[in-house]
Amino acid sequence: MTIETQPRSVSQTEQYEKCAWRFYLQRVERVVPRPAAWSHHGTAFHAVAEAFELSDRTIGEDEAVQLFSDRYSALVNKALEKEPDTDKWLAAGHTGGADIERRYVLGQNQVKHYVTTWAEQHPTTTWKTPDGTPGLELYFMVELGGVKVRGYIDQLVDDEGAVRPRDWKTGSTKSRFQLQTYGVAVRKLYDVEVNKADWYLAKEGRLSRPVKLDEVREVDVAERFVAMDEGVKRGDFPARPGYDCRFCDVSHACSFK
Repeated sequence: MTIETQPRSVSQTEQYEKCAWRFYLQRVERVVPRPAAWSHHGTAFHAVAEAFELSDRTIGEDEAVQLFSDRYSALVNKALEKEPDTDKWLAAGHTGGADIERRYVLGQNQVKHYVTTWAEQHPTTTWKTPDGTPGLELYFMVELGGVKVRGYIDQLVDDEGAVRPRDWKTGSTKSRFQLQTYGVAVRKLYDVEVNKADWYLAKEGRLSRPVKLDEVREVDVAERFVAMDEGVKRGDFPARPGYDCRFCDVSHACSFK
């Protein structure tokens, strides 16, 4: 399967919109990206949150912290084997080495808060698909505007008779387009009511304000996927150098930065 024919995703589309040249370098030229501790931090937090919710919230604080520590350490160590020079790691405002150590402790505290204080104050029921599959890291594939779109939804929760998509965030960047895509996909696949979505903000230990989805139309969400898909098939990859270059993991191979 080539880049022209593969299914699209929210991350692909937003990357293409922000800088199509970065998309080209990473997904067509296959430039090896610079590692970043924030990526492993996010992956490890997601693994703990998923395990905690799958256990019907029976995993305790110590086990949750250990799960995070083990997963984060394994991911970081694997990345260090490929790039042992931490000065080459992406780390906004920190050295690579300091950021690795900082996020180890930060992530432990975040999962501790999630499975104790937050969980106790916010009883949550994970929605299940008609075949009984829990709505956790739930894979979907739908066709929007003639374009195949796929992804994983962190959590779907029961919401007073409706279904609410929830995305777990350890960083600061939030995507309404992501939640809108989830809402459209869930409606299309399961014929259920989806009125709102939200983010769990690990940095602040709370939920975001709900994002309204009841008026989001499939045609409007599809439009962005179609535009991106057509651009890729045309071979149209314009560079958009600017502020975001400092966070680009393939900037070392870019002549436009």
